[in-house]
Amino acid sequence: MKVSQRTVRLELTEPLRISRSSMAARDALWLSVEYEGQCGHGEVVTSVYYGLDTATLRGLLHAQAEWLARFPEPESALEALLDGGREGTAPAVIAAVESALLDLLGKRTGIPVHELLGTSAPPSAATARTIGITAPPRAETQAVRLVGDGFSVLKIKAGSRDPEDDLKRVRAVRAAAPNARLLLDPNGAWSLSTAQRLLPRLAELGVEAVEQPIAPGDLEALASLAERSPLPVIADEDAVTHEDVRRLAGRVQGINVKLAKCGGVTAALRIAELIAGTGTELMLGCLTASTLGIAPAVHLADRARWIDLDGHLLLAHDPWTGIGGADGTVQASQHPGLGVRPRTVAERERA
Repeated sequence: MKVSQRTVRLELTEPLRISRSSMAARDALWLSVEYEGQCGHGEVVTSVYYGLDTATLRGLLHAQAEWLARFPEPESALEALLDGGREGTAPAVIAAVESALLDLLGKRTGIPVHELLGTSAPPSAATARTIGITAPPRAETQAVRLVGDGFSVLKIKAGSRDPEDDLKRVRAVRAAAPNARLLLDPNGAWSLSTAQRLLPRLAELGVEAVEQPIAPGDLEALASLAERSPLPVIADEDAVTHEDVRRLAGRVQGINVKLAKCGGVTAALRIAELIAGTGTELMLGCLTASTLGIAPAVHLADRARWIDLDGHLLLAHDPWTGIGGADGTVQASQHPGLGVRPRTVAERERA
């Protein structure tokens, strides 16, 4: 097998501010695995939160390339990967390697990834669209535009220095989008007392669920908050490992699974199996990435209650295409593999 990597810069249409940072761009590294004239692709993006900068990722992907070169064909490499053959490697990198191998396997067999994973019809779902921490009038304007584009789920970032500003932003969005489903994500910015005070008020405003309201690191506090919360609490930063999820299953209302966080679609399916029947439901989330990076999760979209796969929609120019989303709905392709392809020059100019 021939393995290569490429680094590209992903610029956002506008900076996205969350409670702990603001981001205007990030690097994406593409891993390509070629075998007998077919090529599979995967993507991993830089992340300050997960300690993955460009140089680190290049080194990690180089190590993966050397490991993949040991196998005679992609099927045996994928089997070894899923059996824990790269344990200890960053989960985001494992997810990218798995993506490339699944894409290649699908192309070799003529089968889309969702069929390889056991789903016959291409998954399709309404995705949330993120509104960052911004002034309420700006949030209202964004909400009007997004609803007009077809989005029925809006995810509002929270974690302003003054929690009342978060409430003002929610009120503004609710006024602009009275029929939209609203999710809220403070990214762990609230204290326990602030969360206890705000959750009832958010429920009155019709917020459907809140992600990681308090700082990660105290699973018992999060579970206790969820037990008394008037609206569902979804664990994100507190649900990283399989053991984290096991401890939270049945004690929070949702688990946000990001493939870059858990280690790919197979790991996500194991988490879904773990929480099945516990009262804890699945949310599919993502990092800001191109269509290539988001596509593997879209092939799982029929398995989650909440879908937040809008990372590619935040980009000024998405270099890949194939999962839609601009009208509020993401859908897996019926084409073999991931079903995505690079945009042509003409498509990039029109985008």
